[in-house]
Amino acid sequence: MNLALDRGLALLEHLSRNPDGLPLALMAQDLDIPPSACHRLLGDLQHCGYVRQKRKQGDYQLTTKVVSLGLGYLSHAGIVDIAEPLLERLAQQSGELVRLSIVDDERLIWVAKAQGTRQQGIRYDPDMGMEARLSCTASGHAWLLTLSDERALELVARQGFGAQKDYGPKAPTTIKSLLGFLHAARVRGCAMIDEVFAPGMNAMAAPVLRRKEAIGVISIAGPRQRLTMDVMQNLAPALLAAAAELGPISNASNLFGRPPLGKG
Repeated sequence: MNLALDRGLALLEHLSRNPDGLPLALMAQDLDIPPSACHRLLGDLQHCGYVRQKRKQGDYQLTTKVVSLGLGYLSHAGIVDIAEPLLERLAQQSGELVRLSIVDDERLIWVAKAQGTRQQGIRYDPDMGMEARLSCTASGHAWLLTLSDERALELVARQGFGAQKDYGPKAPTTIKSLLGFLHAARVRGCAMIDEVFAPGMNAMAAPVLRRKEAIGVISIAGPRQRLTMDVMQNLAPALLAAAAELGPISNASNLFGRPPLGKG
């Protein structure tokens, strides 16, 4: 890849993880880019409207132009419009946050959500467009359960387990513990986690399959005191039914950007 392009994309990704902005010197240090080159790249990104400075000589941060690219793509691809009724129905049934993620090469990206009608309790609402941590999210486990152990571990190795302090107290930190989660999820047909992604939070997820391949994941997440293991067991049939319903719809509409049956 062209060095300037590689560095420019790295800057955009780094800023996306730091929405409050970062100083030039810190970004140059974090990404191992010479300060002069980093300054030129940020100037180019600012000229194109993707980056702004909070004040003169201040921190740099992303503009909404980056967000608009992703939202524009999703709008034209029809993902949100087609999946929305299913997500809304499941959110009403569960009363919790329901999310759709799509498989994008070796990544799993959250792209749409629907919030249940609960009036009290925690709102568990991660930003859309983020890459799911495969080792410790229900969505990640739901995708990995459709793969061989070898392929699942390959994907997790690429991404890493992450720092345990950033996740829940029961997050897997070894291959053995992760495989235990995946094997249990395969038996159920869906993933269920208890304080794995975040303290006090539970979640469950099921893969959306097309031609026996996972193309996306639907998940339900909520506070542990409300979304108990018993509740998740009761919600499992509705979750699995929604995932099964979305698979054929995606096939008919080319929802996930892959050729429909009979088209290669």
